Amino acid sequence: MLNKHIKYFFVLTSILFCFSLALKAEQQEYSKRIVVAHRGAWKTNNLPENSIASLKQAVALGIAGSEFDVRMTADDSLVINHDASFHNLEIEKSKYSQLLAFSLSNEEKIPTLRSYLLAGLLPRNNTKLVCEIKPSEVSRERSLVIAQRVVSLIKALKAQDKVVYISFEYAILKRVLELNPKANTQYLYGDKTPDELKADGIKGLDYNLSVYKSHPEWIESAKKNRLQLNAWTVNDAADMDWLLANGFDLITTNEPELLSIRANLSPVSNGLKLVWSDEFNQAGSPDSTKWGYNLGNGQDGWGNQEKEYYTNRIDNAFVKDGLLNIKAKKENYKGYGYTSARVVTENKFAFTYGTIEVSARLPIGVGTWPAVWMLGANIAKVNWPACGELDIMELKGSEPNKS
Repeated sequence: MLNKHIKYFFVLTSILFCFSLALKAEQQEYSKRIVVAHRGAWKTNNLPENSIASLKQAVALGIAGSEFDVRMTADDSLVINHDASFHNLEIEKSKYSQLLAFSLSNEEKIPTLRSYLLAGLLPRNNTKLVCEIKPSEVSRERSLVIAQRVVSLIKALKAQDKVVYISFEYAILKRVLELNPKANTQYLYGDKTPDELKADGIKGLDYNLSVYKSHPEWIESAKKNRLQLNAWTVNDAADMDWLLANGFDLITTNEPELLSIRANLSPVSNGLKLVWSDEFNQAGSPDSTKWGYNLGNGQDGWGNQEKEYYTNRIDNAFVKDGLLNIKAKKENYKGYGYTSARVVTENKFAFTYGTIEVSARLPIGVGTWPAVWMLGANIAKVNWPACGELDIMELKGSEPNKS
């Protein structure tokens, strides 16, 4: 009988995969606190982006936030529109009355910031209004004027606690904080570290997903600095799952309904917390801080009379396009006719209790036998089988339809 208290490590052979381990944490309903609808919840019902109708749909979904974009007309009216132009009229060079000559696809007129805010300040509405202040294309000084007018209106409507300010222009956020030091601000551009944001009083980072993939260390740094983590604009289920697993506070998406589903299906929604993962974002050899190798043919007892020699060469184990590839090759190598790899977390990571998720694509064919399994971390002292073994997945390549 296996000892239930043994620590285990992973052994992986002959597959492509992503890998994660989650341990129990406080259970929460993620979909109500993590989803931000990008320009409102417009897509499912074919509503205009940045319309009051798309805002109301986001509120009806009961999600965490609804994002919108603010610009200022030539006569200093604050309006909601993502693009710098509306029906071929440059907003900053047009009067508000000129914009009213045209309508959105649902016959709404272009919303003013006042009308948009009032539509979102409904009783018992918990959906935050995520206000992106667009930088002026006229001058930096005008950008700061826009920021001041936005903050003043939000204060006049007593909506300070309801609004989150975001911008690609750092000076705009700093101006917001000068006017309201308690304002919830998040930076969009992605060129500032969490330490820099913390030092300037910015409350969160709302970066493109690619920034976090390039700087995964910023995720933990943001958490240590108690900054709010958000990512834009995430529409792919796999990307959503990655952000959920990594404990993001918010995710901005054009697919709020899909994200709500993914959030409810996520292990995190069942009270689990990610403690270890590898998404294989860096091309080349597997991360040496997380993975090692079994080398040879198991002559010292761990082999199974395989015909291949296991190596640590990049020819046999390499990361490409977000996947770890473990490749078997027919070649003469150290007296054997084949090579492959056994990639292990031995001496890198072990755990006692947890939930494991693996995404893998498996080869089929006579002679292949891909597997993911765990061995007791005490194997060096007691050897196998006394160390214990737990098999997560094995596929005999000659019998691909058998599990």
